[in-house]
Amino acid sequence: MTLNNYHRRKFLKTSVAAAAGMILIPQLLKAVGKPAHKVGIQLYSVRKEMMEDAAGTLKLLAKMGYKEIESAKSEKGNYYGLKPKEIKSITADLGISLISGHVRIDADWQQSVDEAAEAGQPYLICSVLPENGQTVANYQRSADAFVKAAEVCKKSGITFGYHNHSSEFEKDGQQTLYDVLLDHTDPSLVKMELDLGWVIAAGADPQYYFNKYPGRFPLWHLKDMDAKTRQSTEFGKGSVDINSLFDHVKQSGLKHFFVEQEEYTSSALESSRYDFDYLKKLKYFN
Repeated sequence: MTLNNYHRRKFLKTSVAAAAGMILIPQLLKAVGKPAHKVGIQLYSVRKEMMEDAAGTLKLLAKMGYKEIESAKSEKGNYYGLKPKEIKSITADLGISLISGHVRIDADWQQSVDEAAEAGQPYLICSVLPENGQTVANYQRSADAFVKAAEVCKKSGITFGYHNHSSEFEKDGQQTLYDVLLDHTDPSLVKMELDLGWVIAAGADPQYYFNKYPGRFPLWHLKDMDAKTRQSTEFGKGSVDINSLFDHVKQSGLKHFFVEQEEYTSSALESSRYDFDYLKKLKYFN
């Protein structure tokens, strides 16, 4: 073999290896399971503004950098006065995605499912237990209602989920009531939107649930809480270690998360901007 032929063959091997590496890198990154860094917001955080000017408020949130939203039922309906096709069109024009919405399991459940399908959202979340009372029996009945509601959702290609508050982490005898919901529902049908602020305010440990029920929490509410007042506050001002929560993304099964803040030190929009800027400085986003 001549020296020129040797260098030519070596160059070809190096080029092929480099090309293969370029092909494999995206596959390897995908295998790691790290989701896209899209910051979402629960519109209840800006409920007053949404009630007054839904389209204008969505535009402001998109300008801040929010890429995903979750709606919540109000006096004006499931989308703050907008029709399902309207919010679908507005969000598409703004480059943001309607991922989910909070509703109740009630007589209008089928209508809520139909509207969610029309709006193009992949998730529909029950925000209040259908059965009242802090007993295992009532939580089992709620779990049964979840399964039935989830089956209706599935027919329309929508995933059903439940959003917790703090009372679910109380006990009836030796059983934690939230665990009853998880243990008595089909993981393939019923997902959980874990409100991390309320979990921690209740004295529970999110990591315990990520370990015990891996993959059951595709949605999060990301919320900081003042330990004394048990009210939400801007990120970094409360008792929740926001940064460390992102160490459990893969184990929880996280696909989407939504900033939620119900009380503010100034205004809802200013707090929303503050929270977005805070997140962008964390290691998970860099």
